[in-house]
Amino acid sequence: MAQHAGVTLDPQPTDALLELDNQLCFALHVAGRQVVKAYRPVLAELGLTHPQYLVMLVLWAWARERKERPTVRALGERLVLDSGTLTPLLKRLQGRGLITRTRARDDERELFVRLTRAGAALRKRAHEVPITLLQQSPIPVGELISLRDQLRRFRGNWC
Repeated sequence: MAQHAGVTLDPQPTDALLELDNQLCFALHVAGRQVVKAYRPVLAELGLTHPQYLVMLVLWAWARERKERPTVRALGERLVLDSGTLTPLLKRLQGRGLITRTRARDDERELFVRLTRAGAALRKRAHEVPITLLQQSPIPVGELISLRDQLRRFRGNWC
């Protein structure tokens, strides 16, 4: 029997390997959907979808850091989103007056994204989002932090 990370792995495949509830991918998929579902009513008060909220989180952080000339490409890299997914999100946020997108003068392919005053002001109201979700959580805060940290390590080491 092989051992990996302190767990003994049976070299003989069993049907248990193919049970849905034994799949890491399924556990992550369902948990992710449940988390997004919990965010939905809280974000609705801000007029944001969950993906839009993630975009705004990055832009708020960049504004705090005074990041020079933030690009759509850098935003996509930070969120691990391709341009086909990110572009419609940004168009909707721009349509709501929360961001601007402007092309670089020297390279039309480069697109800069910035918060508007309304987008920056929304940050203050957004402070309630994590607080509300932590209060509603059926899992203690310490366990949530541990889970988040484990997922960060997983994300950083898997690929």
